[in-house]
Amino acid sequence: MTDAKGPALRDGPEKSRWSDLSSRALSALVLLAIGVAEIWLGGTTFAVLVVLLITVMIWELARMTDLAGSDPGWMPILHAGLAGAVLILTLLLPKGIAPLLLVLPGVFLWFPPGRDRPLRAVYALLIMVAGYGLVDLRGVAGPVAILWLVGVVVASDVLGYFVGRTFGGPKFWPRVSPKKTWSGTIAGWVGGGLVGLGFVIFIGAQWLLVPVSAMVAYAGQLGDITESWIKRRAGVKDASSVIPGHGGVLDRFDALIGAVVLLWVLQPVLTLATLVAG
Repeated sequence: MTDAKGPALRDGPEKSRWSDLSSRALSALVLLAIGVAEIWLGGTTFAVLVVLLITVMIWELARMTDLAGSDPGWMPILHAGLAGAVLILTLLLPKGIAPLLLVLPGVFLWFPPGRDRPLRAVYALLIMVAGYGLVDLRGVAGPVAILWLVGVVVASDVLGYFVGRTFGGPKFWPRVSPKKTWSGTIAGWVGGGLVGLGFVIFIGAQWLLVPVSAMVAYAGQLGDITESWIKRRAGVKDASSVIPGHGGVLDRFDALIGAVVLLWVLQPVLTLATLVAG
């Protein structure tokens, strides 16, 4: 539940460890179906979807970091609109200069009052890089490489979720993300590696893809933990409530942010299309 001052922490009776599974699964299936279709189509429709998602993410970030507290309602919307416009512009401009514009939303988010201004600005930059990088990687590496990327992130999330909920154990980073355990974290690496192994066996990808998949899964977990840290500092449970069972768009795609940023930075070295295709 939210008010004019931003998102509120949702407290209530403690739920069973599997109580949110049905809504999570249904939302995940819908998102996966839409995502696979858009990834395969590529082009303008894929770019439009990415721009919309990035715009909502910046809106959620601005709300969480209390911009709505200083100017109820319109400040987060203003920054989200700016981010969407900048991303569209970068996708239309030549690649040599376009990425330089990605810093603008973070710069503008630095100036307004609110909690954790440096963190807010840096995370906004990561969101923008992830949006631009995802569209760029789709164009450079093709749909199969992006499906591999999404598969790694989803497998890491799902396997980590089930293993962590089932076995529990020592916490990975309790001050930042109290629910994450070492068992779930390691299971996430294994899940990512298994996706890479599947691509090696079934489509002839290079064996290097297996450790790269585990590395991408780890980067995704760092993306997840970063958003958890921001939410914890902001005192909120979810970035928003736009996706049933998952909270906000950031709650669902936080891991993808970390994974895409890593891959986009390493793309000149890895040559992702060759790595996945074999």
